[in-house]
Amino acid sequence: MTLSVDSESRLYSILRRVAGVGLFSWHPFLMTFSFSFFMTEALLIFSPDSSPIQHFSHKIKGRYHWILQTLATTCALLGLAAIFYNKHLNSKPHFATWHGLVGLLTVLFAVMQSLGGVSLLFPKLAKGWSLAKLKRYHAASGLVGYLLGCSSLLLGMSSLWFTTAVHSLRWYLAALCPILSTLVIMNQVTSSYMTKKRFQT
Repeated sequence: MTLSVDSESRLYSILRRVAGVGLFSWHPFLMTFSFSFFMTEALLIFSPDSSPIQHFSHKIKGRYHWILQTLATTCALLGLAAIFYNKHLNSKPHFATWHGLVGLLTVLFAVMQSLGGVSLLFPKLAKGWSLAKLKRYHAASGLVGYLLGCSSLLLGMSSLWFTTAVHSLRWYLAALCPILSTLVIMNQVTSSYMTKKRFQT
């Protein structure tokens, strides 16, 4: 079903009134919330040093992990929809920059990674795979997805829109956030899942 120009304008007007901001502004907000908050927290839940629910069982941590990951993926899809619809309204080309291409790849990867996580909830679906192997591959591909997300955030920070709004030292401080969180997550995943002990099945 295609929307008429009048109904598109009405929908855009409603979204502007509800949000109090332009449709474009939802894109950086939702993507940052998705990767810098929900996904980071979803991964830190398993950290032995900085988990907010450190003393809970692994099963409960896993439940919180998939809830946060679902929120992260939902925000990412909504952020993608916001920028896609905004570009459509303004007759601008889609995925014409490195930020756009890496961002699309990141969202698709996040969806696939979330679907892959279902095999950990229901390990009997993945016949021929041990639970230890599934966890290891899920953690490794999750790290790749997180690196893609942070790369996309950094590319977004290099855009004309962001560099016009954020200058000099503030830009470097903003860019430092995804870089530092990436280092923390890389350290956690590699030390927890890539050690020699973990490779044993």
